[in-house]
Amino acid sequence: MNVAEVMTTNIDSCSPESTCKEVAMKMKKLDVGAVPICENEKLVGIVTDRDLVIKGFTNDFSGESTISELATNNVVTGSKEMSVEEAVRVMSQHQIRRLPIVEDDKLIGMVSLGDLAVNNQSSDKAGQALKNISNPAEPKNSHSN
Repeated sequence: MNVAEVMTTNIDSCSPESTCKEVAMKMKKLDVGAVPICENEKLVGIVTDRDLVIKGFTNDFSGESTISELATNNVVTGSKEMSVEEAVRVMSQHQIRRLPIVEDDKLIGMVSLGDLAVNNQSSDKAGQALKNISNPAEPKNSHSN
């Protein structure tokens, strides 16, 4: 089975000039945790809800700040021809939960660990990838007892 059979198509995106607030509102409206950043249909970045909070608002970015300042520019991508197993391997290797699918640098879809997990043939591998990606964080103690 290949990625084209499980990926989500018709992905909504934002432009590099979009504001943090516009991206956050799109995430809320679409109920998603990541929005691709495209310029003339070409994928140029991706931003997650975590990027907005950790890299953005905690560093005094405002809702009017340009999203291009927060977006990850070196995006790991896949192709529609790659196997589901290969997509799981790439996602696990790069510790990512979503893999944009591109063709000639243009965004044509997105596959998430959830997409892979609902596929019976890949659910064990997706579950293992999620386990590898979701290692629990240890809280930092600011003082000792």
